[in-house]
Amino acid sequence: MENAPQYVIEMNHITKEFPGIKANDDITLQLRKGEIHALLGENGAGKSTLMSVLFGLYQPEEGEIRKNGEVVTINDPNDATALGIGMVHQHFKLVDVFTVLDNIILGAEDTKAGFIQKKAARAKVTELSRRYGLKVDVDAKVEDITVGMQQRVEILKMLYRDNEILIFDEPTAVLTPQEIDELMAIMKNLAAEGKSILFISHKLNEIMTVADRVTVLRKGKYVGTVNTCDTNKQELSNMMVGRPVQLEVVKDEAKPTDVVLSVRELCVPSHLHKKDAVHNVSFDVRKGEIVCIAGIDGNGQTELIHGLTGLDKTSHGTVTLCGQEISHASVKQRGINMSHIPEDRHKHGLVLDFTLEQNMVLQRYQEPQFQNHGFIRFDAVRKYAEGLIEQYDVRSGQGPITVARSMSGGNQQKAIIAREVDRDKPLIVAVQPTRGLDVGAIEFIHSQLVQERDRGKAVLLVSLELDEVMSLSDRILVLYEGEIVGEFNPKEITVQELGLYMAGAKRAEKGGEQA
Repeated sequence: MENAPQYVIEMNHITKEFPGIKANDDITLQLRKGEIHALLGENGAGKSTLMSVLFGLYQPEEGEIRKNGEVVTINDPNDATALGIGMVHQHFKLVDVFTVLDNIILGAEDTKAGFIQKKAARAKVTELSRRYGLKVDVDAKVEDITVGMQQRVEILKMLYRDNEILIFDEPTAVLTPQEIDELMAIMKNLAAEGKSILFISHKLNEIMTVADRVTVLRKGKYVGTVNTCDTNKQELSNMMVGRPVQLEVVKDEAKPTDVVLSVRELCVPSHLHKKDAVHNVSFDVRKGEIVCIAGIDGNGQTELIHGLTGLDKTSHGTVTLCGQEISHASVKQRGINMSHIPEDRHKHGLVLDFTLEQNMVLQRYQEPQFQNHGFIRFDAVRKYAEGLIEQYDVRSGQGPITVARSMSGGNQQKAIIAREVDRDKPLIVAVQPTRGLDVGAIEFIHSQLVQERDRGKAVLLVSLELDEVMSLSDRILVLYEGEIVGEFNPKEITVQELGLYMAGAKRAEKGGEQA
């Protein structure tokens, strides 16, 4: 060991337990000043828990935390902030009805005679956003901006508080490829300016790109720390999952047959402005194919899916599912032939304060197998939930009676996918199905979707992950500013070219291309 303190943060022998589960079991993590240190592990491996201990959200049962060699006590996030530790959470901690500026200064307001000094705050935020390339509209309400923008707001919150140790919890789960590149550049800038970054991720490409060192956790235990320059993706995925993982999607050629979903000239109004968020969109999805809608976040994907699933009203056009027009049908009526894996698992996917087993039968509790003369058969519900939990490897402290809110984001996602695929509907609408999942879980979900396709299902996939778009889809539709600007065969287009269409730099015209 060189002369102490060589680490800006040390977490020594941290143990944290929850009912039925040891989330962190004797974990040691050391962060050097000015380094980007990645924390890698499967869903539910204990990464977020460990960072929540450092940020003062949880108190460990055992272990100590040192900053610059001194033992520190972090009872709550205010203590963490005072020590210069900031955190961007996987599920953002923003007030929807506040503006961007109000969210950034919340809890750290400068006041004069009891009045908030917004002018000075605005100047500081504008300067930070310029310096780090974090473009935001400070006057927009958080509920009206894209998820990528919300993330920038979270990063600005940390920088506004002059934090020097920055924790990023799955920061790229919600970003587009371009935004991810920007974020990686931002992280490198921050590290170059002497900030120390802890970066939770299970995306191996990103870790190899930005991290200096990687610490791997598996099922709550410490596996090891390696320098990224001395390792590779396959080795890291083996450390993380404990077995060799197939990093490529394996699938045969699609053999599409009848049209299941037909969309004609669909328009969906925007919540933000007078224009339509989706404008005159037409496409078909057939049995036995995976059609992917690709695009940069905020180009109308959310509104399009809300229009198709009934979460938003459409203003023009028709949606036909299995031969029936459903343009004005309720969510429940549409659900008769459609499974929906929603983009926002907390808002539209789960009832967070229900148990896992209650969430598994949300749309099905009135079916004969789950009820008898209007009374729910709880034994049947539990048996059904246990089957799905095992089949999809949904990890939770107390099995079917775990409250959904207490599970890791990736395991919440697995639960939704298990429920929706098992409903066995002709159309599966999957929005960001692998968002926040690790390589082992992604491999499993991809194989499930391909299997459903091969069983004759129509799959409509919306994804921001270009790797996923290229490897999983049979046809790609690019959505830009609410319009489809091109349809492609993934075998005949490069990622770079696809990126140009997504950014609006190119459009495919009928009968030729136009730059």
